[in-house]
This record gives sequence, C-alpha cells and structure tokens, in this order.
Amino acid sequence: MHDDRNLVEARLERVLRERLRPAVHPVSTPLTVEIWTAPGEPVPVAEGLAAPTRPIAPGTPWGAPWGTSWFKVTGTVPAAWSGRTVEAVLDLGFTPRTPGFQCEGLVYRPDGTPVKGLHPRNAYVRVGSPVAGGEQVHWYVEGSSNPDLEASGVPFRPTRMGDRATAGDAPQYVLGEMRLAVLDETVWNLVMDLEVLGELMAELPVDGARRWEILRAVGRALDAVDLQDVNGTARAARDELAGVLAAPAVRAAHRVSAVGHAHIDSAWLWPLRETVRKVARTASNMTALLEDNPDFVFAMSQAQQYAWIKEHRPEVYARVKQAVADGRFVPVGGMWVESDTNMPGSEAMARQFVHGKRFFLEEFGLEDDEVWLPDTFGFAAGLPQIIRAAGATRLLTQKISWSRTNTFPHHTFLWEGIDGSRVFTHFPPVDTYNCEVSGAQIAHAARNFKEKGVASRSLAPVGFGDGGGGTTREMVAKAARLRDLEGSATVEWESPAAFFDKAQAEYPEPPVWVGELYLELHRATLTSQAQTKRGNRRSESLLTEAELWAATATVRTGAPYPYEELDRIWKTVLLHQFHDILPGSSIAWVHREARETYARLAGELEAIIGEAQRALAGDVSGGTELVFNPAPHARGGVAAGGASARPALGDTVVPVPCDEGGYVLDNGLLRVVVDGRGLVISVYDHAAGREAIAPGQAANLLQLHPDLPNQWDAWDVDAFYRNVGSDLTDVAELGVEGAAVRVARTFGASRVTQLLSVPVDAKRLDLTTEVDWHETERFLKLAFPLDVKADRYASETQFGHVYRPTHQNTSWEWARFEACNHRFVHVDEPGWGVALVNDATYGHDVTRAVRTGADAGTTTTVRASLLRAPRFPDPETDQGVHRFRHALVPGATIGDAVREGHHANLPVRRITGTATEVVPLVTVDHDAVVVSATKLADDRSGDLVVRLYEAHGARARATVRVDGADAGRAVLTDLLERPLADAGPPVRTGGGVELVLRPFQLVTLRLPRT
Repeated sequence: MHDDRNLVEARLERVLRERLRPAVHPVSTPLTVEIWTAPGEPVPVAEGLAAPTRPIAPGTPWGAPWGTSWFKVTGTVPAAWSGRTVEAVLDLGFTPRTPGFQCEGLVYRPDGTPVKGLHPRNAYVRVGSPVAGGEQVHWYVEGSSNPDLEASGVPFRPTRMGDRATAGDAPQYVLGEMRLAVLDETVWNLVMDLEVLGELMAELPVDGARRWEILRAVGRALDAVDLQDVNGTARAARDELAGVLAAPAVRAAHRVSAVGHAHIDSAWLWPLRETVRKVARTASNMTALLEDNPDFVFAMSQAQQYAWIKEHRPEVYARVKQAVADGRFVPVGGMWVESDTNMPGSEAMARQFVHGKRFFLEEFGLEDDEVWLPDTFGFAAGLPQIIRAAGATRLLTQKISWSRTNTFPHHTFLWEGIDGSRVFTHFPPVDTYNCEVSGAQIAHAARNFKEKGVASRSLAPVGFGDGGGGTTREMVAKAARLRDLEGSATVEWESPAAFFDKAQAEYPEPPVWVGELYLELHRATLTSQAQTKRGNRRSESLLTEAELWAATATVRTGAPYPYEELDRIWKTVLLHQFHDILPGSSIAWVHREARETYARLAGELEAIIGEAQRALAGDVSGGTELVFNPAPHARGGVAAGGASARPALGDTVVPVPCDEGGYVLDNGLLRVVVDGRGLVISVYDHAAGREAIAPGQAANLLQLHPDLPNQWDAWDVDAFYRNVGSDLTDVAELGVEGAAVRVARTFGASRVTQLLSVPVDAKRLDLTTEVDWHETERFLKLAFPLDVKADRYASETQFGHVYRPTHQNTSWEWARFEACNHRFVHVDEPGWGVALVNDATYGHDVTRAVRTGADAGTTTTVRASLLRAPRFPDPETDQGVHRFRHALVPGATIGDAVREGHHANLPVRRITGTATEVVPLVTVDHDAVVVSATKLADDRSGDLVVRLYEAHGARARATVRVDGADAGRAVLTDLLERPLADAGPPVRTGGGVELVLRPFQLVTLRLPRT
C-alpha cells in the first residue's frame, strides 16, 4: 500500500482549521453592547451594575492598563432557534498568544449573581439547551484590561507597564465580536474526536498497526464530511470514528489521574488586588463546569485565595462551598499560600500550615494530607519535618523538572528531611501544571515516568492558570475519550487524595531522596528585591518578639493578648511569602506595595511589643533601664526571653591607627586589621592563636559582576556571571566614626558606606553596609576568604541547618553555585570554624581554593549576595538605599553560629521602668535546644504554647521549665496545637518537662496556665 500518511494528516489539520471548527457555531446574531469605564480602582459589583453606559461597537479600542470596564450585553434569542442549544460568545479582545496574562472578565446577571468567567480560551456563556426562542439575554461583564507584559513577542523586555503609576492610559484591547450563536454539539464532538485521534496518532510509532488503523478511520471520517454541509454530515463522520475510539487501552497502559486545576499566582505580573478577581473568575468558571460534568473534579490550593473569595465575592463563595460539600471542588495543599520554601523562617514556614489547615477545617470541615506546591523554586531540607508536624504526609510539586543541568531520578519517592522525617512525594511526569490533556502531553507523561515496571500511576494538573480560567470543556471532553483508549495512557478524573492513596498502595517502598530538593534554575530569587526580603525577615523577627512579650505580659500582669492583631499580621506576612513575592520576581506594583505593607506591619508590631514591655516594666515614668532580650540565648547577663536591669554590654572597642594605613580593633579576644583600602586583612583569634583570613587575601571585599542571564531576568543568575568581575578596592573615605572604622567607596553610579566594629565582650567583627544602588544588570557580592579547609559547609534552614559540599566533583555540586541560608553560614575544619551571620540576606556561594607555593593549603571563600539589578519584570529593581548587617565570628562552633544568628536578628530593647527584672516564661537548660515560639494558644483558651527544636544536629536531653503554666499537664502537640495521640505524655520532672531530642527534632508543647 502506498504511504499517504502525510497527506491524510495534512488534510485533517486543514479541515479542522477551516471547516469543522468554524461550523461549531453555524449561525449567530450580534448582541448589543454598552460600556462604562471605572475612573480608578475596581468598584463594588453594585456600583458597576448601576453605572451609566454608552454604546460600543466591535473593533473599538478600550481598556487603559490595569483599568476596569463594565460591559452591558443584551439581546434576544431568535424564534427560529427553538429547540437548539444556544450560547453567547463574548470576545473582549482576547489574543491567541497565551491563555491568561491579558484581559479577563466575569459575567453577572442584573441582580449581581455571578455566571462564569471569560478567558482567552473560554469565552462562551450558555443561554439554554434547548431554548424556546425569544429569550431575553441581559448580562453585565466586569472586564479587566490587565496589560500583556510580553505582547511584543520579545520575552523579558523591560517594561513600564508593571505599575499603574507608569503604565500610561493608552487602550490595551480592541473589542471583539459579542454574539449569540447556535452550538452544534455534534460538530463540536466531531472536532473533539478528531483532535484526540489526531494527537494520539502523532505519538504512535509509524510502524505500528494502531497508528495506521486510526489514520484510515480519520480518512474515512473526512470523506464522510460534506464540506458544503458540515453540520448535516457530522454525524456520519463520527460514526466512522466510533470503532477506533471504542478500542480499550492495553492492560499495561500508564494511568494518569487528571485533577482539574488552575494554578493562580497570588501575585506576579499583576498586583494582589487583581488576583482577588482572577480567583473569583476562575472559581465561577469551575463551579459551572462541575455542574455540567459529573465526573470532573477540580482542586484549588491556597487558603488565602478562598478567603479572598469569601470576603470579596460571597456569591461565588457560596457556590464553592456547596461544591466542596459535594466532594467535587477540592481544597488542597493545607497552606495559606503556595509559598517559597527556601527563605521563610522556621516559624513562618510552620504558620503557613497552621493558618492554611485551620482555614480549611473551620470553613469546610476538611483536613487534607497533601501539600500542593507545583511551582515553588526548590524545597528546603527542613520542610519534611514541618509537613509531618502539621499532620500531612504527602507532597506534590512539578518545578524540579525545570532544572537545567541534572534530571531528577524519580517521579514518585520518599523525601527525607534533616531530622529523618519522610514524606511521600510525587513529581508529575507530564512536566506541566497547566496540562491541556493533549496527546503529546499524555504520551510524554507515560514515556517520561521513571518508575515504569514498579509503578504505573501519575498525576496531571489539568487547566489553564493565572487568568486562563482553569479547566475547559474541551479538556474534559478529551479526558473522556482517553479514559480507556488503545494506544494511550488512561485518563481518569480523581482528587489528589485518591491519586496518592492508589500510588502509595501500588508502590509502598519507593526510593528515598535525602536533603534539599534544589532547583537548578531561578537561583537569583534568593537576592532580587532586597527590600522585600528585608521586610520579610524583619517581620518574622518582630512577630517572634510580639508573641513572646505579649504572652509574658498576659501571664505576668493580666494584660490582654492581641489575638486578632497577631492573626491578621501573620496572614499578611505569610501572603507576602508567596513564591513570586518574597523571591522578588513580581512587577514593580507588587514590590512597591510590599514595602509599604512591611512598613505598616512593623509599626503595628512595634506598638504591640512596646505596650507589652511597658506593662512588664512597671511605671515607665521613672526607675531604671530594663534590658529586654528576645533571643533564645542569654546575653550580657540577661536571660533568654527575659529582662534585667543589669545592662547588656553593647560598647565597642576604639579603632587604633596601624602601619597598614588603616586601623586595628582589638578587644583581647579578637584582633582585626583594616588596611588603607578599607579591607580586612587580618582577623586573629587570640585564644586559638589562629588567623581567620586566607594568607595574602582580604575580607570585607565587595565584588561586582555583570549579570544578564539568558532569560528570566529577576529569577536567574547563570554560571557564566563568575567569569568576569571586579574587586571594589578604591576607597573614597577611610576614618573613624564613633567606635567604628568607616569606609566609603564609589563605583558606577553607586556609593557604599561601611562601619566595622568589634564588641568589647565578644569574638565577633560586626559590619554594617549601606549601599546607595543605581546599577543595572549587575550583581554585588561581599566576600570573606577564610583560612579554613572545609569539605562541606552548613547553612541555616528551617529548624536546623543543611550541609552542602564545597567541591564540584559532580554536575550536581557544580549546579549548586548559588544557595540559600537563613541567619548563618558556617565553615569549619576539626576543632575550629568560622560563621558569617546576617540580618537580611539569603543568597550566597561558598568556594574552595588551594594555594600555590610551599604552603599549599586549602582555603574557603564565603560570599554573601547583596544586590542585583534585573530589568524585568521591574525595570527599577532595588534602585535606592539598602542596609545590610553581617558579622564574622572566628572560632565559631555550630552552636555559636546559631546563637549569633539569633542575636543579629533579635536585638535587645531598653525601656525605663520600676521593675528590676522580668523572669522568662520559658527556660531551657541545654544550649542546643532553641525556643522558636512562646505564645498563647490560638484557640484562646489561655494555654501557653512553646515550640522548640534541637539546633546543633546532635541528640540533646533538656529540661524545659515554664513559669506560670502547669508542667504536670503539659502535652505534646502538632503545629495546630492539637495533642498527638501517639506521642504519649512528656516526662515531667520537678516542675519542668524533660525532653530527649534527636538531631533537629521539632517539638511543640502545650501547657495549661496555673
């Protein structure tokens, strides 16, 4: 037989494009459209419905960037259409480039009831099936003219459209046709049949019989269609396809659990306020689709997004709640938002689950077991323990498939964290969280699945996200045809829980991956938008203090505990840890608002702290100075979590001029030499008799690199940035300011001012760096070359630290050239180490080198990442003044690094009062056991909650004493402060609670008040 395969396939493509798809709506009639444009920000629905309108015709430009226009749409169903299926096709001016990232709409009835969302590939609204004829159509569409930031077709081009203040007011869209149309369901189904078979055929081997069987059936179907009468002959064409569509899948076919989904970033290329509307549009769309398709299941994550619908679109929320009750609309993930997991601190990461799970429990009576983070930029090694402590055991993500250097070896596996906790983890092999159920995607999932032979199931999140409207009726139709079809993986709608139940039953002993899940991409998100990151870190620290001092004041003085305020502030901070806000990859509008929000929250938290401390200090009009220590370790004679009239030493030694043209700072513990360039050429540990700085090198060295990644400007830094760089050694000013050495430098259009000081009582060099930054596409690093041979180094992560190698033996180590730390990085060799602590930075790199010459010793350089200057999506990223605090701690153990890291982030406070001491509520007799939270229980019972963890990576036996609570009735709880049924009671001894902790173990204690 002659090979006519290409001929038939090309024929199929053209007939679909030019004859069949246009025949889905064989007849139509225009609707009457009028418009009203809101003068500023979006208005309430009632105001939009009541606003005066004017006529607008198709082809008319509308919609300034970030504007809102209300369209009044009216018409009458022709009597001749009686008995037919009729729907409206409402085109706001959608472009075919991408589903989402452009204009969107939400359709309302005149009474304000939402109907469904309008999206680029989902622009229909059903009128009736069948209609009687003569029905009056009267709808309103709330249209948002969000600009398409990549409309030029050139990705990552700098744009001023990312903030309403700079976007201008030129119309962004041209109104398309708004019409009533008859829907020919037979033709529509024929299109679905042919698309599914055509896509499947393209994935089958050319020498296989099934491909040719489908090809011949498609050819017969195309012959059966009269192109002059498509609607009259579509049924005959479908009949020709029935046989190949009925052939069942083979027994060994891969099984795909399809989950309806619409990945909606809580902010990204749009502001937070627009996400509120994106979520309402999508939820309206999905509840409507659920009503029409009984097998369809839709899952939505992020409790914050449900809360937005509840607050801003209660009518939509009522439909969502009913669909949740029916088991069709599935809350998933158990987190407040799909947060970044690298940078949030220990307590913040825990509270993501506390607030997310509690919302789902209170609103729906549901607690899911699945953590849902398809798009997060890598996963910190401390996360498995937090997931388990929140009562969950499963994790789904997809983003690791974006890694550019190494292919992750598993799709289904156990992920083990730093404390040994394990979670059952799945990476969908479909390699997208916006699956369209195309033949290519389903075939890719089956081919790509790495557990073939031992497992057969994977999950596919199906639907357009970020304003694309979620799952479409076309996707549902394709899934129905692929449910059991020869040549394809099988596709079945299932909830995430149902998938995980089956996957675990099928594969009870999967392989184990230990340690962080590092994404070999988007490494620059650890540095971009430094002010957002500082705001996050400062907010976390202030919340720690506010809870501590408010709880202490309540127990000690009866002062009211600010439950409402703390709950609201926590949720706001958690929202801003979303994986495109905290990582710095959103538009200018988002980060401008974030800076404003962090400033407001800081004021509110300072007020809570101040009020609590005044209550504890007594009469603040007189008395002595009381020093409050919020850190979990004592300092300067003040106990952790307490206050004392004994002053905490805070003075620094006075710099003395030296022969190197600079200054010496020596407190008897540490001798620091700053040369005439303002660089640190010596940090000598007197007790160890050891130099910290690598021979012939200088620390406190600012280094500037060009930084233009190949793509994803705000997200990425590519390895080649290290090929070129300059050391900033020219000094503009060098002198003494108070008890510190002051160094000023200029470079490009920027200026740096640094203060270097040494405390009188600590083995620590403190550095404060102020940068007035006006560079573009540059990367600024602060380097510390250390005379330490370290084969690995430690970075703080949630509830512990993670070790990473300093070598690049394999491509896995080479690819990890920029990594995350929280408050410290620690390098050591047996018996001696050095810590670099910080108060606001996350990105860093650690490299090793071997000196030449007689002393071929190994040195280790630690560099903190300070600033970048990408131009997309925010062309003014980080322009302006920034302040950073670092401290170099020679001779440091891991314990020293932990302690100094907390001290740097939780400074002492001083207030005058008549009290001479505030006894801590909580004391722990082991330095490695760190208290991360002291608070009152969220249920407002008045119980005291104490969370602590082992911080050194070793076993620890500690007694926890709590003043003002009944240790005899202490219970171990999960993160939601619920007693752990299988934990048993803690050991109580002499008014305290005795704990034996494994390395990095996290424990939450709940104690009734006495």
